[in-house]
Amino acid sequence: MATLRDLKIKTSTCKRIVKELHSYEEEVESEAGKTADMKAKGADPYDLKQQENVLAESRMMIPDCSKRLEVALSDLKRALQVELEESGDKKGVEINDARNIKQRLNGYFNLLKISGKTRFSSFV
Repeated sequence: MATLRDLKIKTSTCKRIVKELHSYEEEVESEAGKTADMKAKGADPYDLKQQENVLAESRMMIPDCSKRLEVALSDLKRALQVELEESGDKKGVEINDARNIKQRLNGYFNLLKISGKTRFSSFV
């Protein structure tokens, strides 16, 4: 049953990317605070520019993670469908876990599309 193993791997991949995305969101908040603090204190222009670069790099990672999460979710959906077709077994820890993560991510992607926001922090 290689597909059951694949399903477990793809489920774990989705969970890992969500945690990574959440981590980048927290990093952006932290770095934005540092940047604002440096501006308020009148920090050296070179140091401020470096801090702004750090913030920009952190911000660039969020869309990248979101795209990787969308790809991982579509892979998970395919693996779940294949497993259900091949085994016919609609129960099991791996299958239930995959269904749960799929439903939660679908819900969050729909919510994010409706609201126009890009935050996954409430997912973790």
